[in-house]
Amino acid sequence: MFILLVILHVIVCLFLIGVVLIQQGKSADLAGAFGGQGSQTAFGPRGAANLLTRLTTWSAIIFMLTSIALTVVMSRTSSNRSVLSNLPSQSTPAKK
Repeated sequence: MFILLVILHVIVCLFLIGVVLIQQGKSADLAGAFGGQGSQTAFGPRGAANLLTRLTTWSAIIFMLTSIALTVVMSRTSSNRSVLSNLPSQSTPAKK
């Protein structure tokens, strides 16, 4: 199950990066290049969400859920695992 979650998480990460980079930002037209806002309000026009906005929202939700699931799975399976547990312990006292 852990491997399946990691694979799903990586796919969602790559998909989310792609969808966000494809989207057109606010004032991406020619008027926005010169500082003009045109007829936009203070927070931009509020229209119906297009397909890219919905894909971004759902992929962000799936990303958060897989992140939480991976955290829960790792916390339950890794009892007393640490990066430092494999280091040899030093039993010799320091010299004065």
